[in-house]
Amino acid sequence: MTTSKRSTIYFDEQLHAALRLKAAHTHRSVSDLVNDAVRAALAEDQEDLAAFTDRVAEPTLSYEALLDDLKVHGKL
Repeated sequence: MTTSKRSTIYFDEQLHAALRLKAAHTHRSVSDLVNDAVRAALAEDQEDLAAFTDRVAEPTLSYEALLDDLKVHGKL
């Protein structure tokens, strides 16, 4: 059995209404929906951080160099 921690979260009124409606239609609690959304956001952050780590050795291009390259190739 997992333990849970109680917290107070303030939602925009329309967002809260949408959450309650979705919870009712899916026969789930608002807490379950919010927990799933937070898990998904944290997993996405973890994937982003892993991508940064994987690409750390790639060469970087300055903004100025990018603009110069675009101009040379007729894109600007």
